[in-house]
Amino acid sequence: MRIVVTLDVMLARRKMKSKDLAERVGITEANLSLLRTGKVKGVRFETLAKICEVLECKPSDLLDVEVGAAVSEGGDV
Repeated sequence: MRIVVTLDVMLARRKMKSKDLAERVGITEANLSLLRTGKVKGVRFETLAKICEVLECKPSDLLDVEVGAAVSEGGDV
């Protein structure tokens, strides 16, 4: 089982560019890109809360579970 980040879907729904989201959340575009592509091991709750605040959504709108998939290695955002 692995966690799938669906941030791109929410960005499209909100018609927002990732560059704008990174600026409003206070993280680098590089870190947001790593999060969007699922190349991180984890995300700080504070960062997740800020993303949800800006996008007016819940964490469950940004994260999904894929059953039967391998977990990849990554870093924290």
